[in-house]
Amino acid sequence: MQQGQARERILIVDDSEMNRSILADMLADEFDVTEAEDGEIALEILARESDRFSLVLLDIVMPKKDGFDVLTEMKRTRLIEDLPVIMVSAETASAQIERAYELGATDFIMRPFDASIVHRRVLNTIFLYAKQRKLIGIIEAQINEKEQNSSMMVDILSHIVEFRNGESGLHILHVRTITDFLLRKLVKKTDRYPLSETDISVIAMASALHDIGKIGIDDKILNKPGKLTEEEFAVMKTHSMIGANMLEGIAAHKGDPLIKHAYEICRWHHERWDGRGYPDGLKGDDIPISAQIVALADVYDALTSERVYKPPLSPEQAKTMILSGQCGTFNPLLLECLSDEFDNIRTTLSHETSENASRREIRNFADAVVHSKGPSASERTLKLLDYERMKYNFYAELTEEIQFEYRVAENILVLSSWGARKFGVGQEIVDPASNLALAEQLGKDWFVRLGEFFKRTSPESPEFRHECQLPIGGEMRWYNVIMRAIWTDDMHPTIESAIGKLVDVNDTHIAMSELREKSIRDPLTGLLNREGANEELPQKFINFPDRKYAVAVFDIDSFKSANDEYGHLFGDKVLQEVSERLLHSTRVHDLCARIGGDEFLIVFEYDGDIRPIIARVFRSLCGKVGDFDLTVSMGVVEMQEREERYSELFRKADLALYASKNQGKATYNFYEASMESGTSAPNTGSTE
Repeated sequence: MQQGQARERILIVDDSEMNRSILADMLADEFDVTEAEDGEIALEILARESDRFSLVLLDIVMPKKDGFDVLTEMKRTRLIEDLPVIMVSAETASAQIERAYELGATDFIMRPFDASIVHRRVLNTIFLYAKQRKLIGIIEAQINEKEQNSSMMVDILSHIVEFRNGESGLHILHVRTITDFLLRKLVKKTDRYPLSETDISVIAMASALHDIGKIGIDDKILNKPGKLTEEEFAVMKTHSMIGANMLEGIAAHKGDPLIKHAYEICRWHHERWDGRGYPDGLKGDDIPISAQIVALADVYDALTSERVYKPPLSPEQAKTMILSGQCGTFNPLLLECLSDEFDNIRTTLSHETSENASRREIRNFADAVVHSKGPSASERTLKLLDYERMKYNFYAELTEEIQFEYRVAENILVLSSWGARKFGVGQEIVDPASNLALAEQLGKDWFVRLGEFFKRTSPESPEFRHECQLPIGGEMRWYNVIMRAIWTDDMHPTIESAIGKLVDVNDTHIAMSELREKSIRDPLTGLLNREGANEELPQKFINFPDRKYAVAVFDIDSFKSANDEYGHLFGDKVLQEVSERLLHSTRVHDLCARIGGDEFLIVFEYDGDIRPIIARVFRSLCGKVGDFDLTVSMGVVEMQEREERYSELFRKADLALYASKNQGKATYNFYEASMESGTSAPNTGSTE
C-alpha cells in the first residue's frame, strides 16, 4: 500500500471474542478492523456506514441474528452486490456451504485459522471487487458514449411531441422511468418474458416515442380542454397507427431493435388485457410486453400529472384506481409489479431529472454486463472448486485411500476427511512438524525423506512412487506412496506443492474384486447385467460341457403403461418384484440376469424334461403387483449340440420371444426352426 493511501476497512462479525481477536491480529497490520459481536449489531453498522467497508468476515452460528440472517438482509437490500462477504466457520457440511453461496457469500474460511490463508483470501477478494468496480466504471463510460447521441435524438423528438401536445416536459421522462422499474421487477418475478438487460434498456428508450403519432393530430383536438366528442375521439385514436406507420417507413433502420420495440409501443400501447383497447383489439399476451408495460406507465403518469382538462391525482389515488380496474384492465403480473415497485417509483419520480434517469439506466446496464453470466468469476470458480472438494472427499471415502496435499511454502499437510480420521489427527489441515499424532503414524523423519523424493522429480517428470511400511492405526502395514509434484511455470521452476495418496497394498486385490463384482451386477435388482451375462453364462457351458442347458428370454407385458400410469418408482418396484420371484423359482445352479429395461434372461441346467420347469417358473412370474396385473412373454430354446454357442442360443430364444409377443400377453414359446422364416409357432404355454 502506498504511503498516504487510505487503508481498506474490514468488518469482523463473530460472537466469540477470541475468534474476533485472532482475526483482527492477523489483519490489523494492513487493514482497519471494526468488530461486531452478533449479526444484529453488524446490520446496524452496515445500515449507517456500509460504504466505509471493503469486506465482511461473517461467522455463521451467532445469537440474535446468525450469519444466514445477515446474508439474507444484505441480499434483500442489494448490499451484497457491492460488499463481499467471506464466511467464517468450523462447519464443513455441504448444505451449509451451498446455502451461504446461494445467499451471495464470496468465499469460506474454515477454523482453525491459518494466517497465510486468511490474509491471501482477504486480499484476493478485496482486489477482485476493486477490479469489478473499475470494470463497471469502464463499461458505464463506454455505454454512455455510445448511447448519448441516440438517447439525445429520441429525447428531442419526444419533447417536440410534448411541446405540441401541451403536456408537461416530464411526462416522457416519467414513462421511461416507470417502464424501466416495471421491466426489472417483471424479469425477477417470472421467466415468462425472457428479456435481457439490452431488451430492458432499448424498451425503456423506445417508450419515449409512444405518442409520436400525435404529431399528425389536429391541434384543436389534441389540446381541447374539455371532453372530446365521439368523432374527435375517433380522430385522436388514430395517433397510434400514425406513429406506427411513421416508424415503419424508416427503411434504413427497419430491423433495429429500437425501431421494432418503438413500433410495438406506438401501435399497441392503447390495447387492453381484456381485448377492449384499440386499434386492433388485441387480448392478453397477444399484446407485446413492451406495449403492455408502457400502457401501464402512461396511465399512471397521466393520472398523477396536470392536464388541460384535469388536475393531478396523488400517487396513492392513481395506484388505487389502476388496481381496482377503473382505468381499464392490465396484465395481473404487471399490476403486481406496480404494487411491488410503487414506493420506488413514487420516490424516484418526485425528484427525477433526465440526467438522473440516464445515469441510472447506464449503471443498471453496466451492472448487468458484469453479472450477466450469473455469479462473478471468483464466486463461480470458488463454487466449482468447492464442488471438486466435495467430490474429492466422497471418492476418498469410497476408495479408503489416504489422500493428501503437501504445501511446501506453508509446510502444511491437507488430508482428506477419511485420511484425517485414519491418522487420528482430528483435523484436515495440520502442521506436520508439530503434530505429534501424525509424527507417531509416519515417523519423525518421513517429511525429511519427502525432500529426497522431491529431488527425483522434474517439471517434465513430476510423478514418483515409493513403497514403505507405516504403523497407521497401530498396525504396521505396507503402503504404496504415489505422489505428483506441482512445479511453478516461471523461468526458474520450483516445487509449490505435492498431491498424493497412500494405498494399503493388502487391500488392493480385495477392492479390485469388489469393483469387478459391482460392474457386472444390475444395481436395481442385484441380478447379473448384460455385461455379466455375456461373461458368465458362456463360461458355464465351457466348465460343464456334459450337462443339459436351456436359455429363456422374457420381458414384462405392458411395462410401459405401468410406468406411464403409476410412475417410474412403481416401475422400479415391478422390476424388483420380478427379480425376487425369479430368484425364488429358479435353483442355485441356474443363472439369472436383467439384460436391459424390462428384459430378463435365465439359463437353466436340467435333467429329463425342461417343460415342467419352464411352466412352473413362468407361472411364478405372473400375478399382481399392487393394482398392476403382472404377466410376461417368454421365449425358450433347448441346447441341441455341445458346441452350440451361447450367442446362437440367445438369438433363438429371442426369436421364440418374438413369436410369443405376436400371439398376445402371458404366453411362452419354445424355439422351432419355422420361426427362422417368420412362420408362426404353436403356442406351447400360457397362464390361462
